Amino acid sequence: MIKLKKISALYKNKNIKSKLIKLLVFYFSSVLLITSCMKKDVSNSYDEKPYVLTTFTILADMASNVAGERLSVRSITKPGVEIHGYQFTPRDIIRAKGAELIIENGLGLESWMYDFVNSLGSVPSVSLTDGMKPIMIEGDAYSGKPNPHAWMSPKRAMNYVDKIVEAFIEIDPDGENEYKTNALIYKNKLAKLDKELRDSLNLIPKERKVLVTCEGAFTYLAQDYGLKEAYLWPVNSENQVTPRRMVNLIEKIKESGVPTIFCESTVSSKEQMEVAKESGSNFGGVFYVDSLSDPNGPAPTLIDLQKHNIRLITKGLVFNAVNK
Repeated sequence: MIKLKKISALYKNKNIKSKLIKLLVFYFSSVLLITSCMKKDVSNSYDEKPYVLTTFTILADMASNVAGERLSVRSITKPGVEIHGYQFTPRDIIRAKGAELIIENGLGLESWMYDFVNSLGSVPSVSLTDGMKPIMIEGDAYSGKPNPHAWMSPKRAMNYVDKIVEAFIEIDPDGENEYKTNALIYKNKLAKLDKELRDSLNLIPKERKVLVTCEGAFTYLAQDYGLKEAYLWPVNSENQVTPRRMVNLIEKIKESGVPTIFCESTVSSKEQMEVAKESGSNFGGVFYVDSLSDPNGPAPTLIDLQKHNIRLITKGLVFNAVNK
């Protein structure tokens, strides 16, 4: 109020003063309206339950399975969004300030997370790969850095679930029994997925057990399920494609006789289709890795994502291997 008086004292002309007052009223009314809408939007979005934010859709699905009805879980990023280089928005910060917890993958996946958390102040966060021994990237510009895609192995996804349970109990001790029960149910589903994956991969001829993708996102799955891996780049970014990398991959495909190669949903398949053409292999379709699909797509949950990928792998490396 004192500031308004000082400002008005600078203007003796009544018309100017009138315009100034109208502008100030409009400004403060707009601020109040926007703030009110944001509060209503956030409240409605999370059904007035305590809510948790995750950095991407796959973690949101896992956390939702553990949370049950006690917490509302949402992803900062939307389906189909590339997670590695995501640029957070002011709206992301506003939503996060009301969260009970922020869940991230860690291992350098969310390069933006440090700045994001620092913008929030006191909101707690948890990294689901803390304490996990990572697989390091080899033979590339990223050599020696951890591969962050541990969730792609159902075995290791179970460790994620355990971390989520611990984090939820920390913020909501009264929900311990519910969280542990939900986690057990979900881990049983992951165990069935583990068996389905092993049975499917056992159908692939030993000499064809090479999974060729755009991104090196299947390192953990490959190690845990007896596959070899080859890729165009270790961590997602289309601008990392170089002629040398393409030539190297084409040579590997020809040497191993891989019948089918793949790419991922959050990047362009253009270069990989060129690799398929030059190597004489088939392009087998698009995997889901860093993001779920829309609800009506082939991968609306992590388990659906894995089953979709398993179908493509089996079709590409079993049946196409027979026909090649």
